[in-house]
Amino acid sequence: MALDQSNRYSDLSLKEEDLIAGGKHLLAAYRLLPKPGNGFLATAAHVAAESSTGTNVEVSTTDDFTRGVDALVYEIDENAFGEQGGLIKIAYPVELFDTNLLDGKHGIAHMTSMIIGNNQGMGDIIGLRLLDFMVPECMVRNFDGPATNITDMWKTMGRPEVDGGYIAGTIIKPKLGLRPEPFAKACYDFWLGGCFIKNDEPQANQPFCPMKEVFPKIAEAMDKAQQETGEVKFFSANITADDPEEMKARGNFILETFAKYGNEKHLAFLVDGFVAGPVGITTARRNFPDTFLHYHRAGHGMATSEVNPRGYTMLVHMKLARLMGASGIHTGTMGYGKMEGGSDDRVLAYMLERDHCQGTYFHQNWYGMKATTPIISGGMNALRLVGFFENLGHANVINTCGGGAFGHIDSPAAGGRSLQQAYECWASKSDPIEFAKTHKEFARAFESFPHDADRLYPGWRAELGVHA
Repeated sequence: MALDQSNRYSDLSLKEEDLIAGGKHLLAAYRLLPKPGNGFLATAAHVAAESSTGTNVEVSTTDDFTRGVDALVYEIDENAFGEQGGLIKIAYPVELFDTNLLDGKHGIAHMTSMIIGNNQGMGDIIGLRLLDFMVPECMVRNFDGPATNITDMWKTMGRPEVDGGYIAGTIIKPKLGLRPEPFAKACYDFWLGGCFIKNDEPQANQPFCPMKEVFPKIAEAMDKAQQETGEVKFFSANITADDPEEMKARGNFILETFAKYGNEKHLAFLVDGFVAGPVGITTARRNFPDTFLHYHRAGHGMATSEVNPRGYTMLVHMKLARLMGASGIHTGTMGYGKMEGGSDDRVLAYMLERDHCQGTYFHQNWYGMKATTPIISGGMNALRLVGFFENLGHANVINTCGGGAFGHIDSPAAGGRSLQQAYECWASKSDPIEFAKTHKEFARAFESFPHDADRLYPGWRAELGVHA
């Protein structure tokens, strides 16, 4: 049993509205489940101690100043989650958080080492899950935030910079195993109908498809597709690596390759932000500020899945991504695709794209920080998109459908066109089956994905004259 330090690391007389108005604290809400034999408030205080100035015992080096920057538990609800535990809220003085030697900016690495750090491994807890946090203005303004987002893509495409609409994309499939020529051909085939292609997260610099061979072919395919269609195309290239110098080398090589065709603005750089961490994201954000920074979240489920008693939520992940400067991040499919999630997950998109948003426990003001673009991926196709847009309330997103494009019964280009037509169907408030009668690629999506069609649009076979 840990030492009870609740007399020092808790103050339940503090009022949240006063802490917010004061603007000098980062506030965090956790779900806490202590191990049997440990008091709830005492364990909560241990969390605050472990993530700020204390440990599990009193130490001789503590002075009056140190006590002035203690994190404090200011609210508890021991039975908020039943058998899963209770709610605790902790106020962290902003003085606790590191700033850079070079420019005085805040960083996510240090901030998360405080609020999602050693407290995750404490011996007196079964569960400790960060549910939400609120960053005060003085800290928000001191993070990088995004340099570019979907508005820059819309500008390149000649669209309005406000409500420019849906960007239809795909992921080259299979995710591994294609050599340079078939990889570039797959890109070209989709670009004849769609707009945006991303590397799948394992696609990198494998011996069978080295970057210096495949990217010149992709750049040539993009130029050819643009000339044939008269439309702007984009490619999101994976530059993830362990070494920042390697990331910069990859990024510079790819930019130079596409610049030969004048298409350097038609690039995004994909970084696996969960596994590469803040160093990976910040390396791309600061070295390539004019290139869309595509935050792929491969591996996040080990921390964010709702089955985990520890870790943190997807909402937390979204907030961290915006602070560190992601131009766009995968937000899941809100229950419309193959990944975990539900319709209420639209708050993940709203937290990224709005200047004010109510989270699970805190209202976050972004004070003019540039928005991060929601990227929708994971088991989507044209049939699922209409309901997705209706649930979200808009279509200002990038969507990458791997199987939803390459699984189209006619071709990847037809798959791309079917995605765009799904957007047009929703935007025009048309009945999907009626819309399909005059839009071939969308109609053929019903035959391409019949299980989804049966579930979402019963009676479609008779209406569309399909007997198979």
